[in-house]
Amino acid sequence: MNKPNIALTIAGTDPSGGAGVMADLKSFHACGVYGMAAITSVLAQNSMGVQHIHNLDTSWLEEQLESVFNDEMPHALKTGMIPTTEMMALIESYLKKIKIPYVIDPVMIAKSGDSLMDQQVRNQLKTTLLPYADVATPNVPEAEEIVQFKLDSVERIHQAGRFFINEIGAKGVVIKGGHLEGDAIDYLFTTEGHYEFKNERYHTQHTHGTGCTFSAVLTAELAKGKSIYDAVAKAKSFISLAIQHTPEFGRGRGPVNHFAYQQLNGWD
Repeated sequence: MNKPNIALTIAGTDPSGGAGVMADLKSFHACGVYGMAAITSVLAQNSMGVQHIHNLDTSWLEEQLESVFNDEMPHALKTGMIPTTEMMALIESYLKKIKIPYVIDPVMIAKSGDSLMDQQVRNQLKTTLLPYADVATPNVPEAEEIVQFKLDSVERIHQAGRFFINEIGAKGVVIKGGHLEGDAIDYLFTTEGHYEFKNERYHTQHTHGTGCTFSAVLTAELAKGKSIYDAVAKAKSFISLAIQHTPEFGRGRGPVNHFAYQQLNGWD
């Protein structure tokens, strides 16, 4: 049996299992990729919101990353919740040295509306991590925060996509349209062109962890050597089925189904 491809996530935890590294690892596994994780923050969180956030000391994150990279190089890397500028600088130092696909999910606000990073950290994101991204995966509010204008039309979304590529320096960006009206359309922009991925919108409150899951599947597919376009297409199909077949857990905004794609399509 061949050794599996490896994906590494650097993010916070979620004890309810719907988001953060818990969602990432389940998504990696569902894509047939071996998952590794380095923790930035320990959260008290459930379907009803974020109750407490405990950010780890940067030295703790550094020790975790040293353990990973001194032993086995992953085939792709994603970052989620990076709560401090010191952690961003540390991760940037690794991105300067390693040459593997990098996906950044610029996590700023939880689905519950709870803020996960302060304004200084949000500003630092533009200059330390986003320029290294093979693909960034902001939702509309996150993209608006980064580009500093409203995405209230397709023209504005295209303007934002060009901003990520031309001004920030990312190789690609997926602006996820879950917050918009109509069909669920995600917009992919790369240095080679732009593309749209459309699916039916499923009306459910159970969307906790959709951003983490989408970016994790994208990372797993890049770890397997897929193109950005094919990786995004798989992530879009995966998250659509995960939302359509939610497990209905929790008293609030519950998680998506990380195994719906595998159960309906098998391994690919």
